[in-house]
Amino acid sequence: MSTPPTIYDVARAAGVAPSTVSRAFSRPGRVNAETAQRIREVATELGYRSRTRTTGLPPTGTRILGLVVQDITNPFYAEIIRGAESAAAEAGFTLLLSDAEESQRLEREAIERAMPAVQGLILTSTRMPEAAIRVLSKQRPIVVLNRAVPDVHCIVTDTSRGVRRAAEHLRELGHESVTYVAGPSESWADGIRWSELVAAAAELGLRARRVGPFAPTLEGGAYAAQELAADGDTAALCYNDLVAVGVIRGLQRLGRSVPEDVSVIGFDNTLIADLSWPSLTTVSAPLRLMGSAAVQTLLTPREDWSPAGQPTVLPTRLVQRASTGLRRRP
Repeated sequence: MSTPPTIYDVARAAGVAPSTVSRAFSRPGRVNAETAQRIREVATELGYRSRTRTTGLPPTGTRILGLVVQDITNPFYAEIIRGAESAAAEAGFTLLLSDAEESQRLEREAIERAMPAVQGLILTSTRMPEAAIRVLSKQRPIVVLNRAVPDVHCIVTDTSRGVRRAAEHLRELGHESVTYVAGPSESWADGIRWSELVAAAAELGLRARRVGPFAPTLEGGAYAAQELAADGDTAALCYNDLVAVGVIRGLQRLGRSVPEDVSVIGFDNTLIADLSWPSLTTVSAPLRLMGSAAVQTLLTPREDWSPAGQPTVLPTRLVQRASTGLRRRP
């Protein structure tokens, strides 16, 4: 017996996003009439039948989705929030935002307060144990961002490619070693970035070492700069852009020049990367797409959800700016 067509089959055949197919059946007024007609025709040809429940969300009497971030002041989350809010508003949902303040306890409390009101939940860079996340996923549909959790739908970025491009860039500039400036020890992304750097450095003939952990803030980077300057490091890959800019400022206060003495690379390509002096070379991630993709996953009919296995991986690229340069020979 052949498998019944899904919303993804219709979207592929009609040349639109799955979320557009979902809206064509659940909220047709929000889809261009010509597009909606084409979707219906394709659905008929494929034998697709829309379900009574038009999303993967349980009925709660509200049209609210929850989004939990670790630090609302961190520019990393700004684009994720924009992407999620835009996708939610387009589908007629309100986004409830909670700030965990880099605290596992506050994160749990925020989730407990939100759960009765929301139909689905997005956890960004969550610090909670995997077992606790899986328990929550039994209560409400959940999408986890920037972390891979077994048996839960997750969206991450291609850290392996991003770190390798950063390492290759430093090697091309003549650097023989690279120091990873670590972020919070509870961060899944931090562990992945370090392990990928170790692997890339081994292949490229670079020495790699790790310092930290440091707070994922400008102040954390400034503390790290003292260690980098004392050890004579010539290149640093930092946990995020905030730490990287903090490193640059700290090195400058210590009389070291960037990139003449130390090349510095960040992560995420947030607004601060282009505003720092010198401007920051960084591994860029499609953060707004990550936020909108999370909402679209929650709004996809539950029966059309792909099995929760490997996470969805979004591409990364290295954006080269002025904070990296040729290694100065002693």
